[in-house]
Amino acid sequence: VKRPTSRAAAMTLEILYQDEHLIAINKPAGLLVHRSWLDKGETQFAMQMTRDQIGQHVYTVHRLDRPTSGVLLFALDSDTARRLTDAFAEHRMQKTYLALVRGWAPLGHFLDYPLKEELDRIADKFADQDKPAQPAKTHFRCLERIEVPHAVSARHPTSRYSLVQCLPLTGRKHQIRRHLAHLRHPIVGDTSHGDGKHNRFFREQFGCDRLMLHHHQLAFRHPHSNEMLTIKAALDERWQQRLKEFGWSVQI
Repeated sequence: VKRPTSRAAAMTLEILYQDEHLIAINKPAGLLVHRSWLDKGETQFAMQMTRDQIGQHVYTVHRLDRPTSGVLLFALDSDTARRLTDAFAEHRMQKTYLALVRGWAPLGHFLDYPLKEELDRIADKFADQDKPAQPAKTHFRCLERIEVPHAVSARHPTSRYSLVQCLPLTGRKHQIRRHLAHLRHPIVGDTSHGDGKHNRFFREQFGCDRLMLHHHQLAFRHPHSNEMLTIKAALDERWQQRLKEFGWSVQI
């Protein structure tokens, strides 16, 4: 049974798709996917909130970084979880992200740039510190550009920004964030790989203090019916405000 998309309400997650095998939600920025001993003070998690909302156990099959919003998929049984986990591992899931970045991004770009694994100082202290860089590939397409009359950098009287569509072909940790930083187009709001001056400008000028990265679309074959599914997640209010402020009319 498929359920129609519901609007997010207070303390309620937006359900994008649900049947007897899987469920997809629109994860808000700032929400952890599941409990972690690294964030002991947190009380809300997408996995537990989804479980409580539908009254049924859910299984994680992939993750989104805490500051990233958008499509988050769960399985509703262990067999489906195994099939979906395999599909992610084998890169059979077509993921599409939107990112607001510094500078005028190229209209189209394919980056094949291996990444060394990012290790957590505490959680990964026993991991191999000398593990070689792993293959990482991402397609980028610039959708919109703008130049604003604000001198964020002392070197330039104006500042430029782009809206970029990102299609990762591999799934390395922080791959999109690190690839865009490598291209010198860091994502606005990225406190780990971004530009502090532009992050501060967006906070002070637009009241925008989030990472501007959104998992917009997930397309894949249903693990049981083999039907092609395309699940989309709408942009939140802060994203909508930025599109309106910049005069971008993007059909997404």
